[in-house]
Amino acid sequence: MQFKKTLASTGIVAASMMLGANLAYAACATDGLPASMDGPGGYPERALTMIVPYGPAGGSGQVAQAMAQAVTELTGVSINRDHKPGGSGTVGMTAFMAAPADGYTVLEHIDDASSAHALDSGRPNPAEDLVPLVTSQITFSQIYIRSNEDRYTDWASFVEWVKAQNGKATIANVSKEGSMERVTMKFITDATGMQIQQISFDKGAPRYGALAGGQVDALFEQPGDVRKFLDAGTFKPILTILKDRPGAFAEVPALTDSGLDFDPLFRFRGFYVHKDAPADRVEWLQWAFQKAFCQESYQAFNESKFMNLIESYRDTAGSMELITNTIGQYRDVYKEMGLEVK
Repeated sequence: MQFKKTLASTGIVAASMMLGANLAYAACATDGLPASMDGPGGYPERALTMIVPYGPAGGSGQVAQAMAQAVTELTGVSINRDHKPGGSGTVGMTAFMAAPADGYTVLEHIDDASSAHALDSGRPNPAEDLVPLVTSQITFSQIYIRSNEDRYTDWASFVEWVKAQNGKATIANVSKEGSMERVTMKFITDATGMQIQQISFDKGAPRYGALAGGQVDALFEQPGDVRKFLDAGTFKPILTILKDRPGAFAEVPALTDSGLDFDPLFRFRGFYVHKDAPADRVEWLQWAFQKAFCQESYQAFNESKFMNLIESYRDTAGSMELITNTIGQYRDVYKEMGLEVK
């Protein structure tokens, strides 16, 4: 598959992701930062606003809540979360770019911002138009079914069943064409010969509810986002979209086990401020968000969401490199898919 060559030539591939369940976040990644830092000129004098371009129940909503809590624990500064879902993150990004660049508004966003810029260079470049404060989650995806499903019970029987449905089988996914989820599903369907309808949901809760309630046959998601469904025994993974099985999912086949020869794409989530915000305020925000990564509450949150299986931390420079590599990666993939790259 030509895609494999494209993905292997870029920075964010499986080999660069340091798998291991006991990384302990480099014990801890930001321990070397000062324990405290005074804000410039009394800043911040009021609560910060965090724009979240997705709903509260999904992965972005969960990580935004956890990071806001950690920053408040560290600094005493309150953060009000403002969820603006829609357009696969574009509604929230537009609202953020329209807000005053005074350092009082920060943004949570995911790799969708990078892939959106890769497809249309008129969209904000998260590494240039924004300042990445921290990347605090990097994770992989899985495909899930209901645990009580009896039409199929594992990946092999699912593929066989889907092929017999003549295009009527369904999987819950995000709506944005060109997103990590949609591109990955194209890799999978091309490799297996499956025809499956992707039912679109931009908010996590309806997406998960669709599988739980039987409206769809499967779900594409990241394990941490559906942890409560896994713990409750409602969902079970049937495919891990990594080359090899991580220890936490040792019984679930990965790509190599399933004869799928492509390099996995990853979900990453981070926090940003506008590039035109005052430099001294940006410096304080960088310290606050990077140091908050190592707060006990945030570390416990990441561990509870399987975010200790891949090294999740990137500082500003590391985030910029990750974003830039990701943009190049998606741009190459889109061209090979025949999409118009602007």
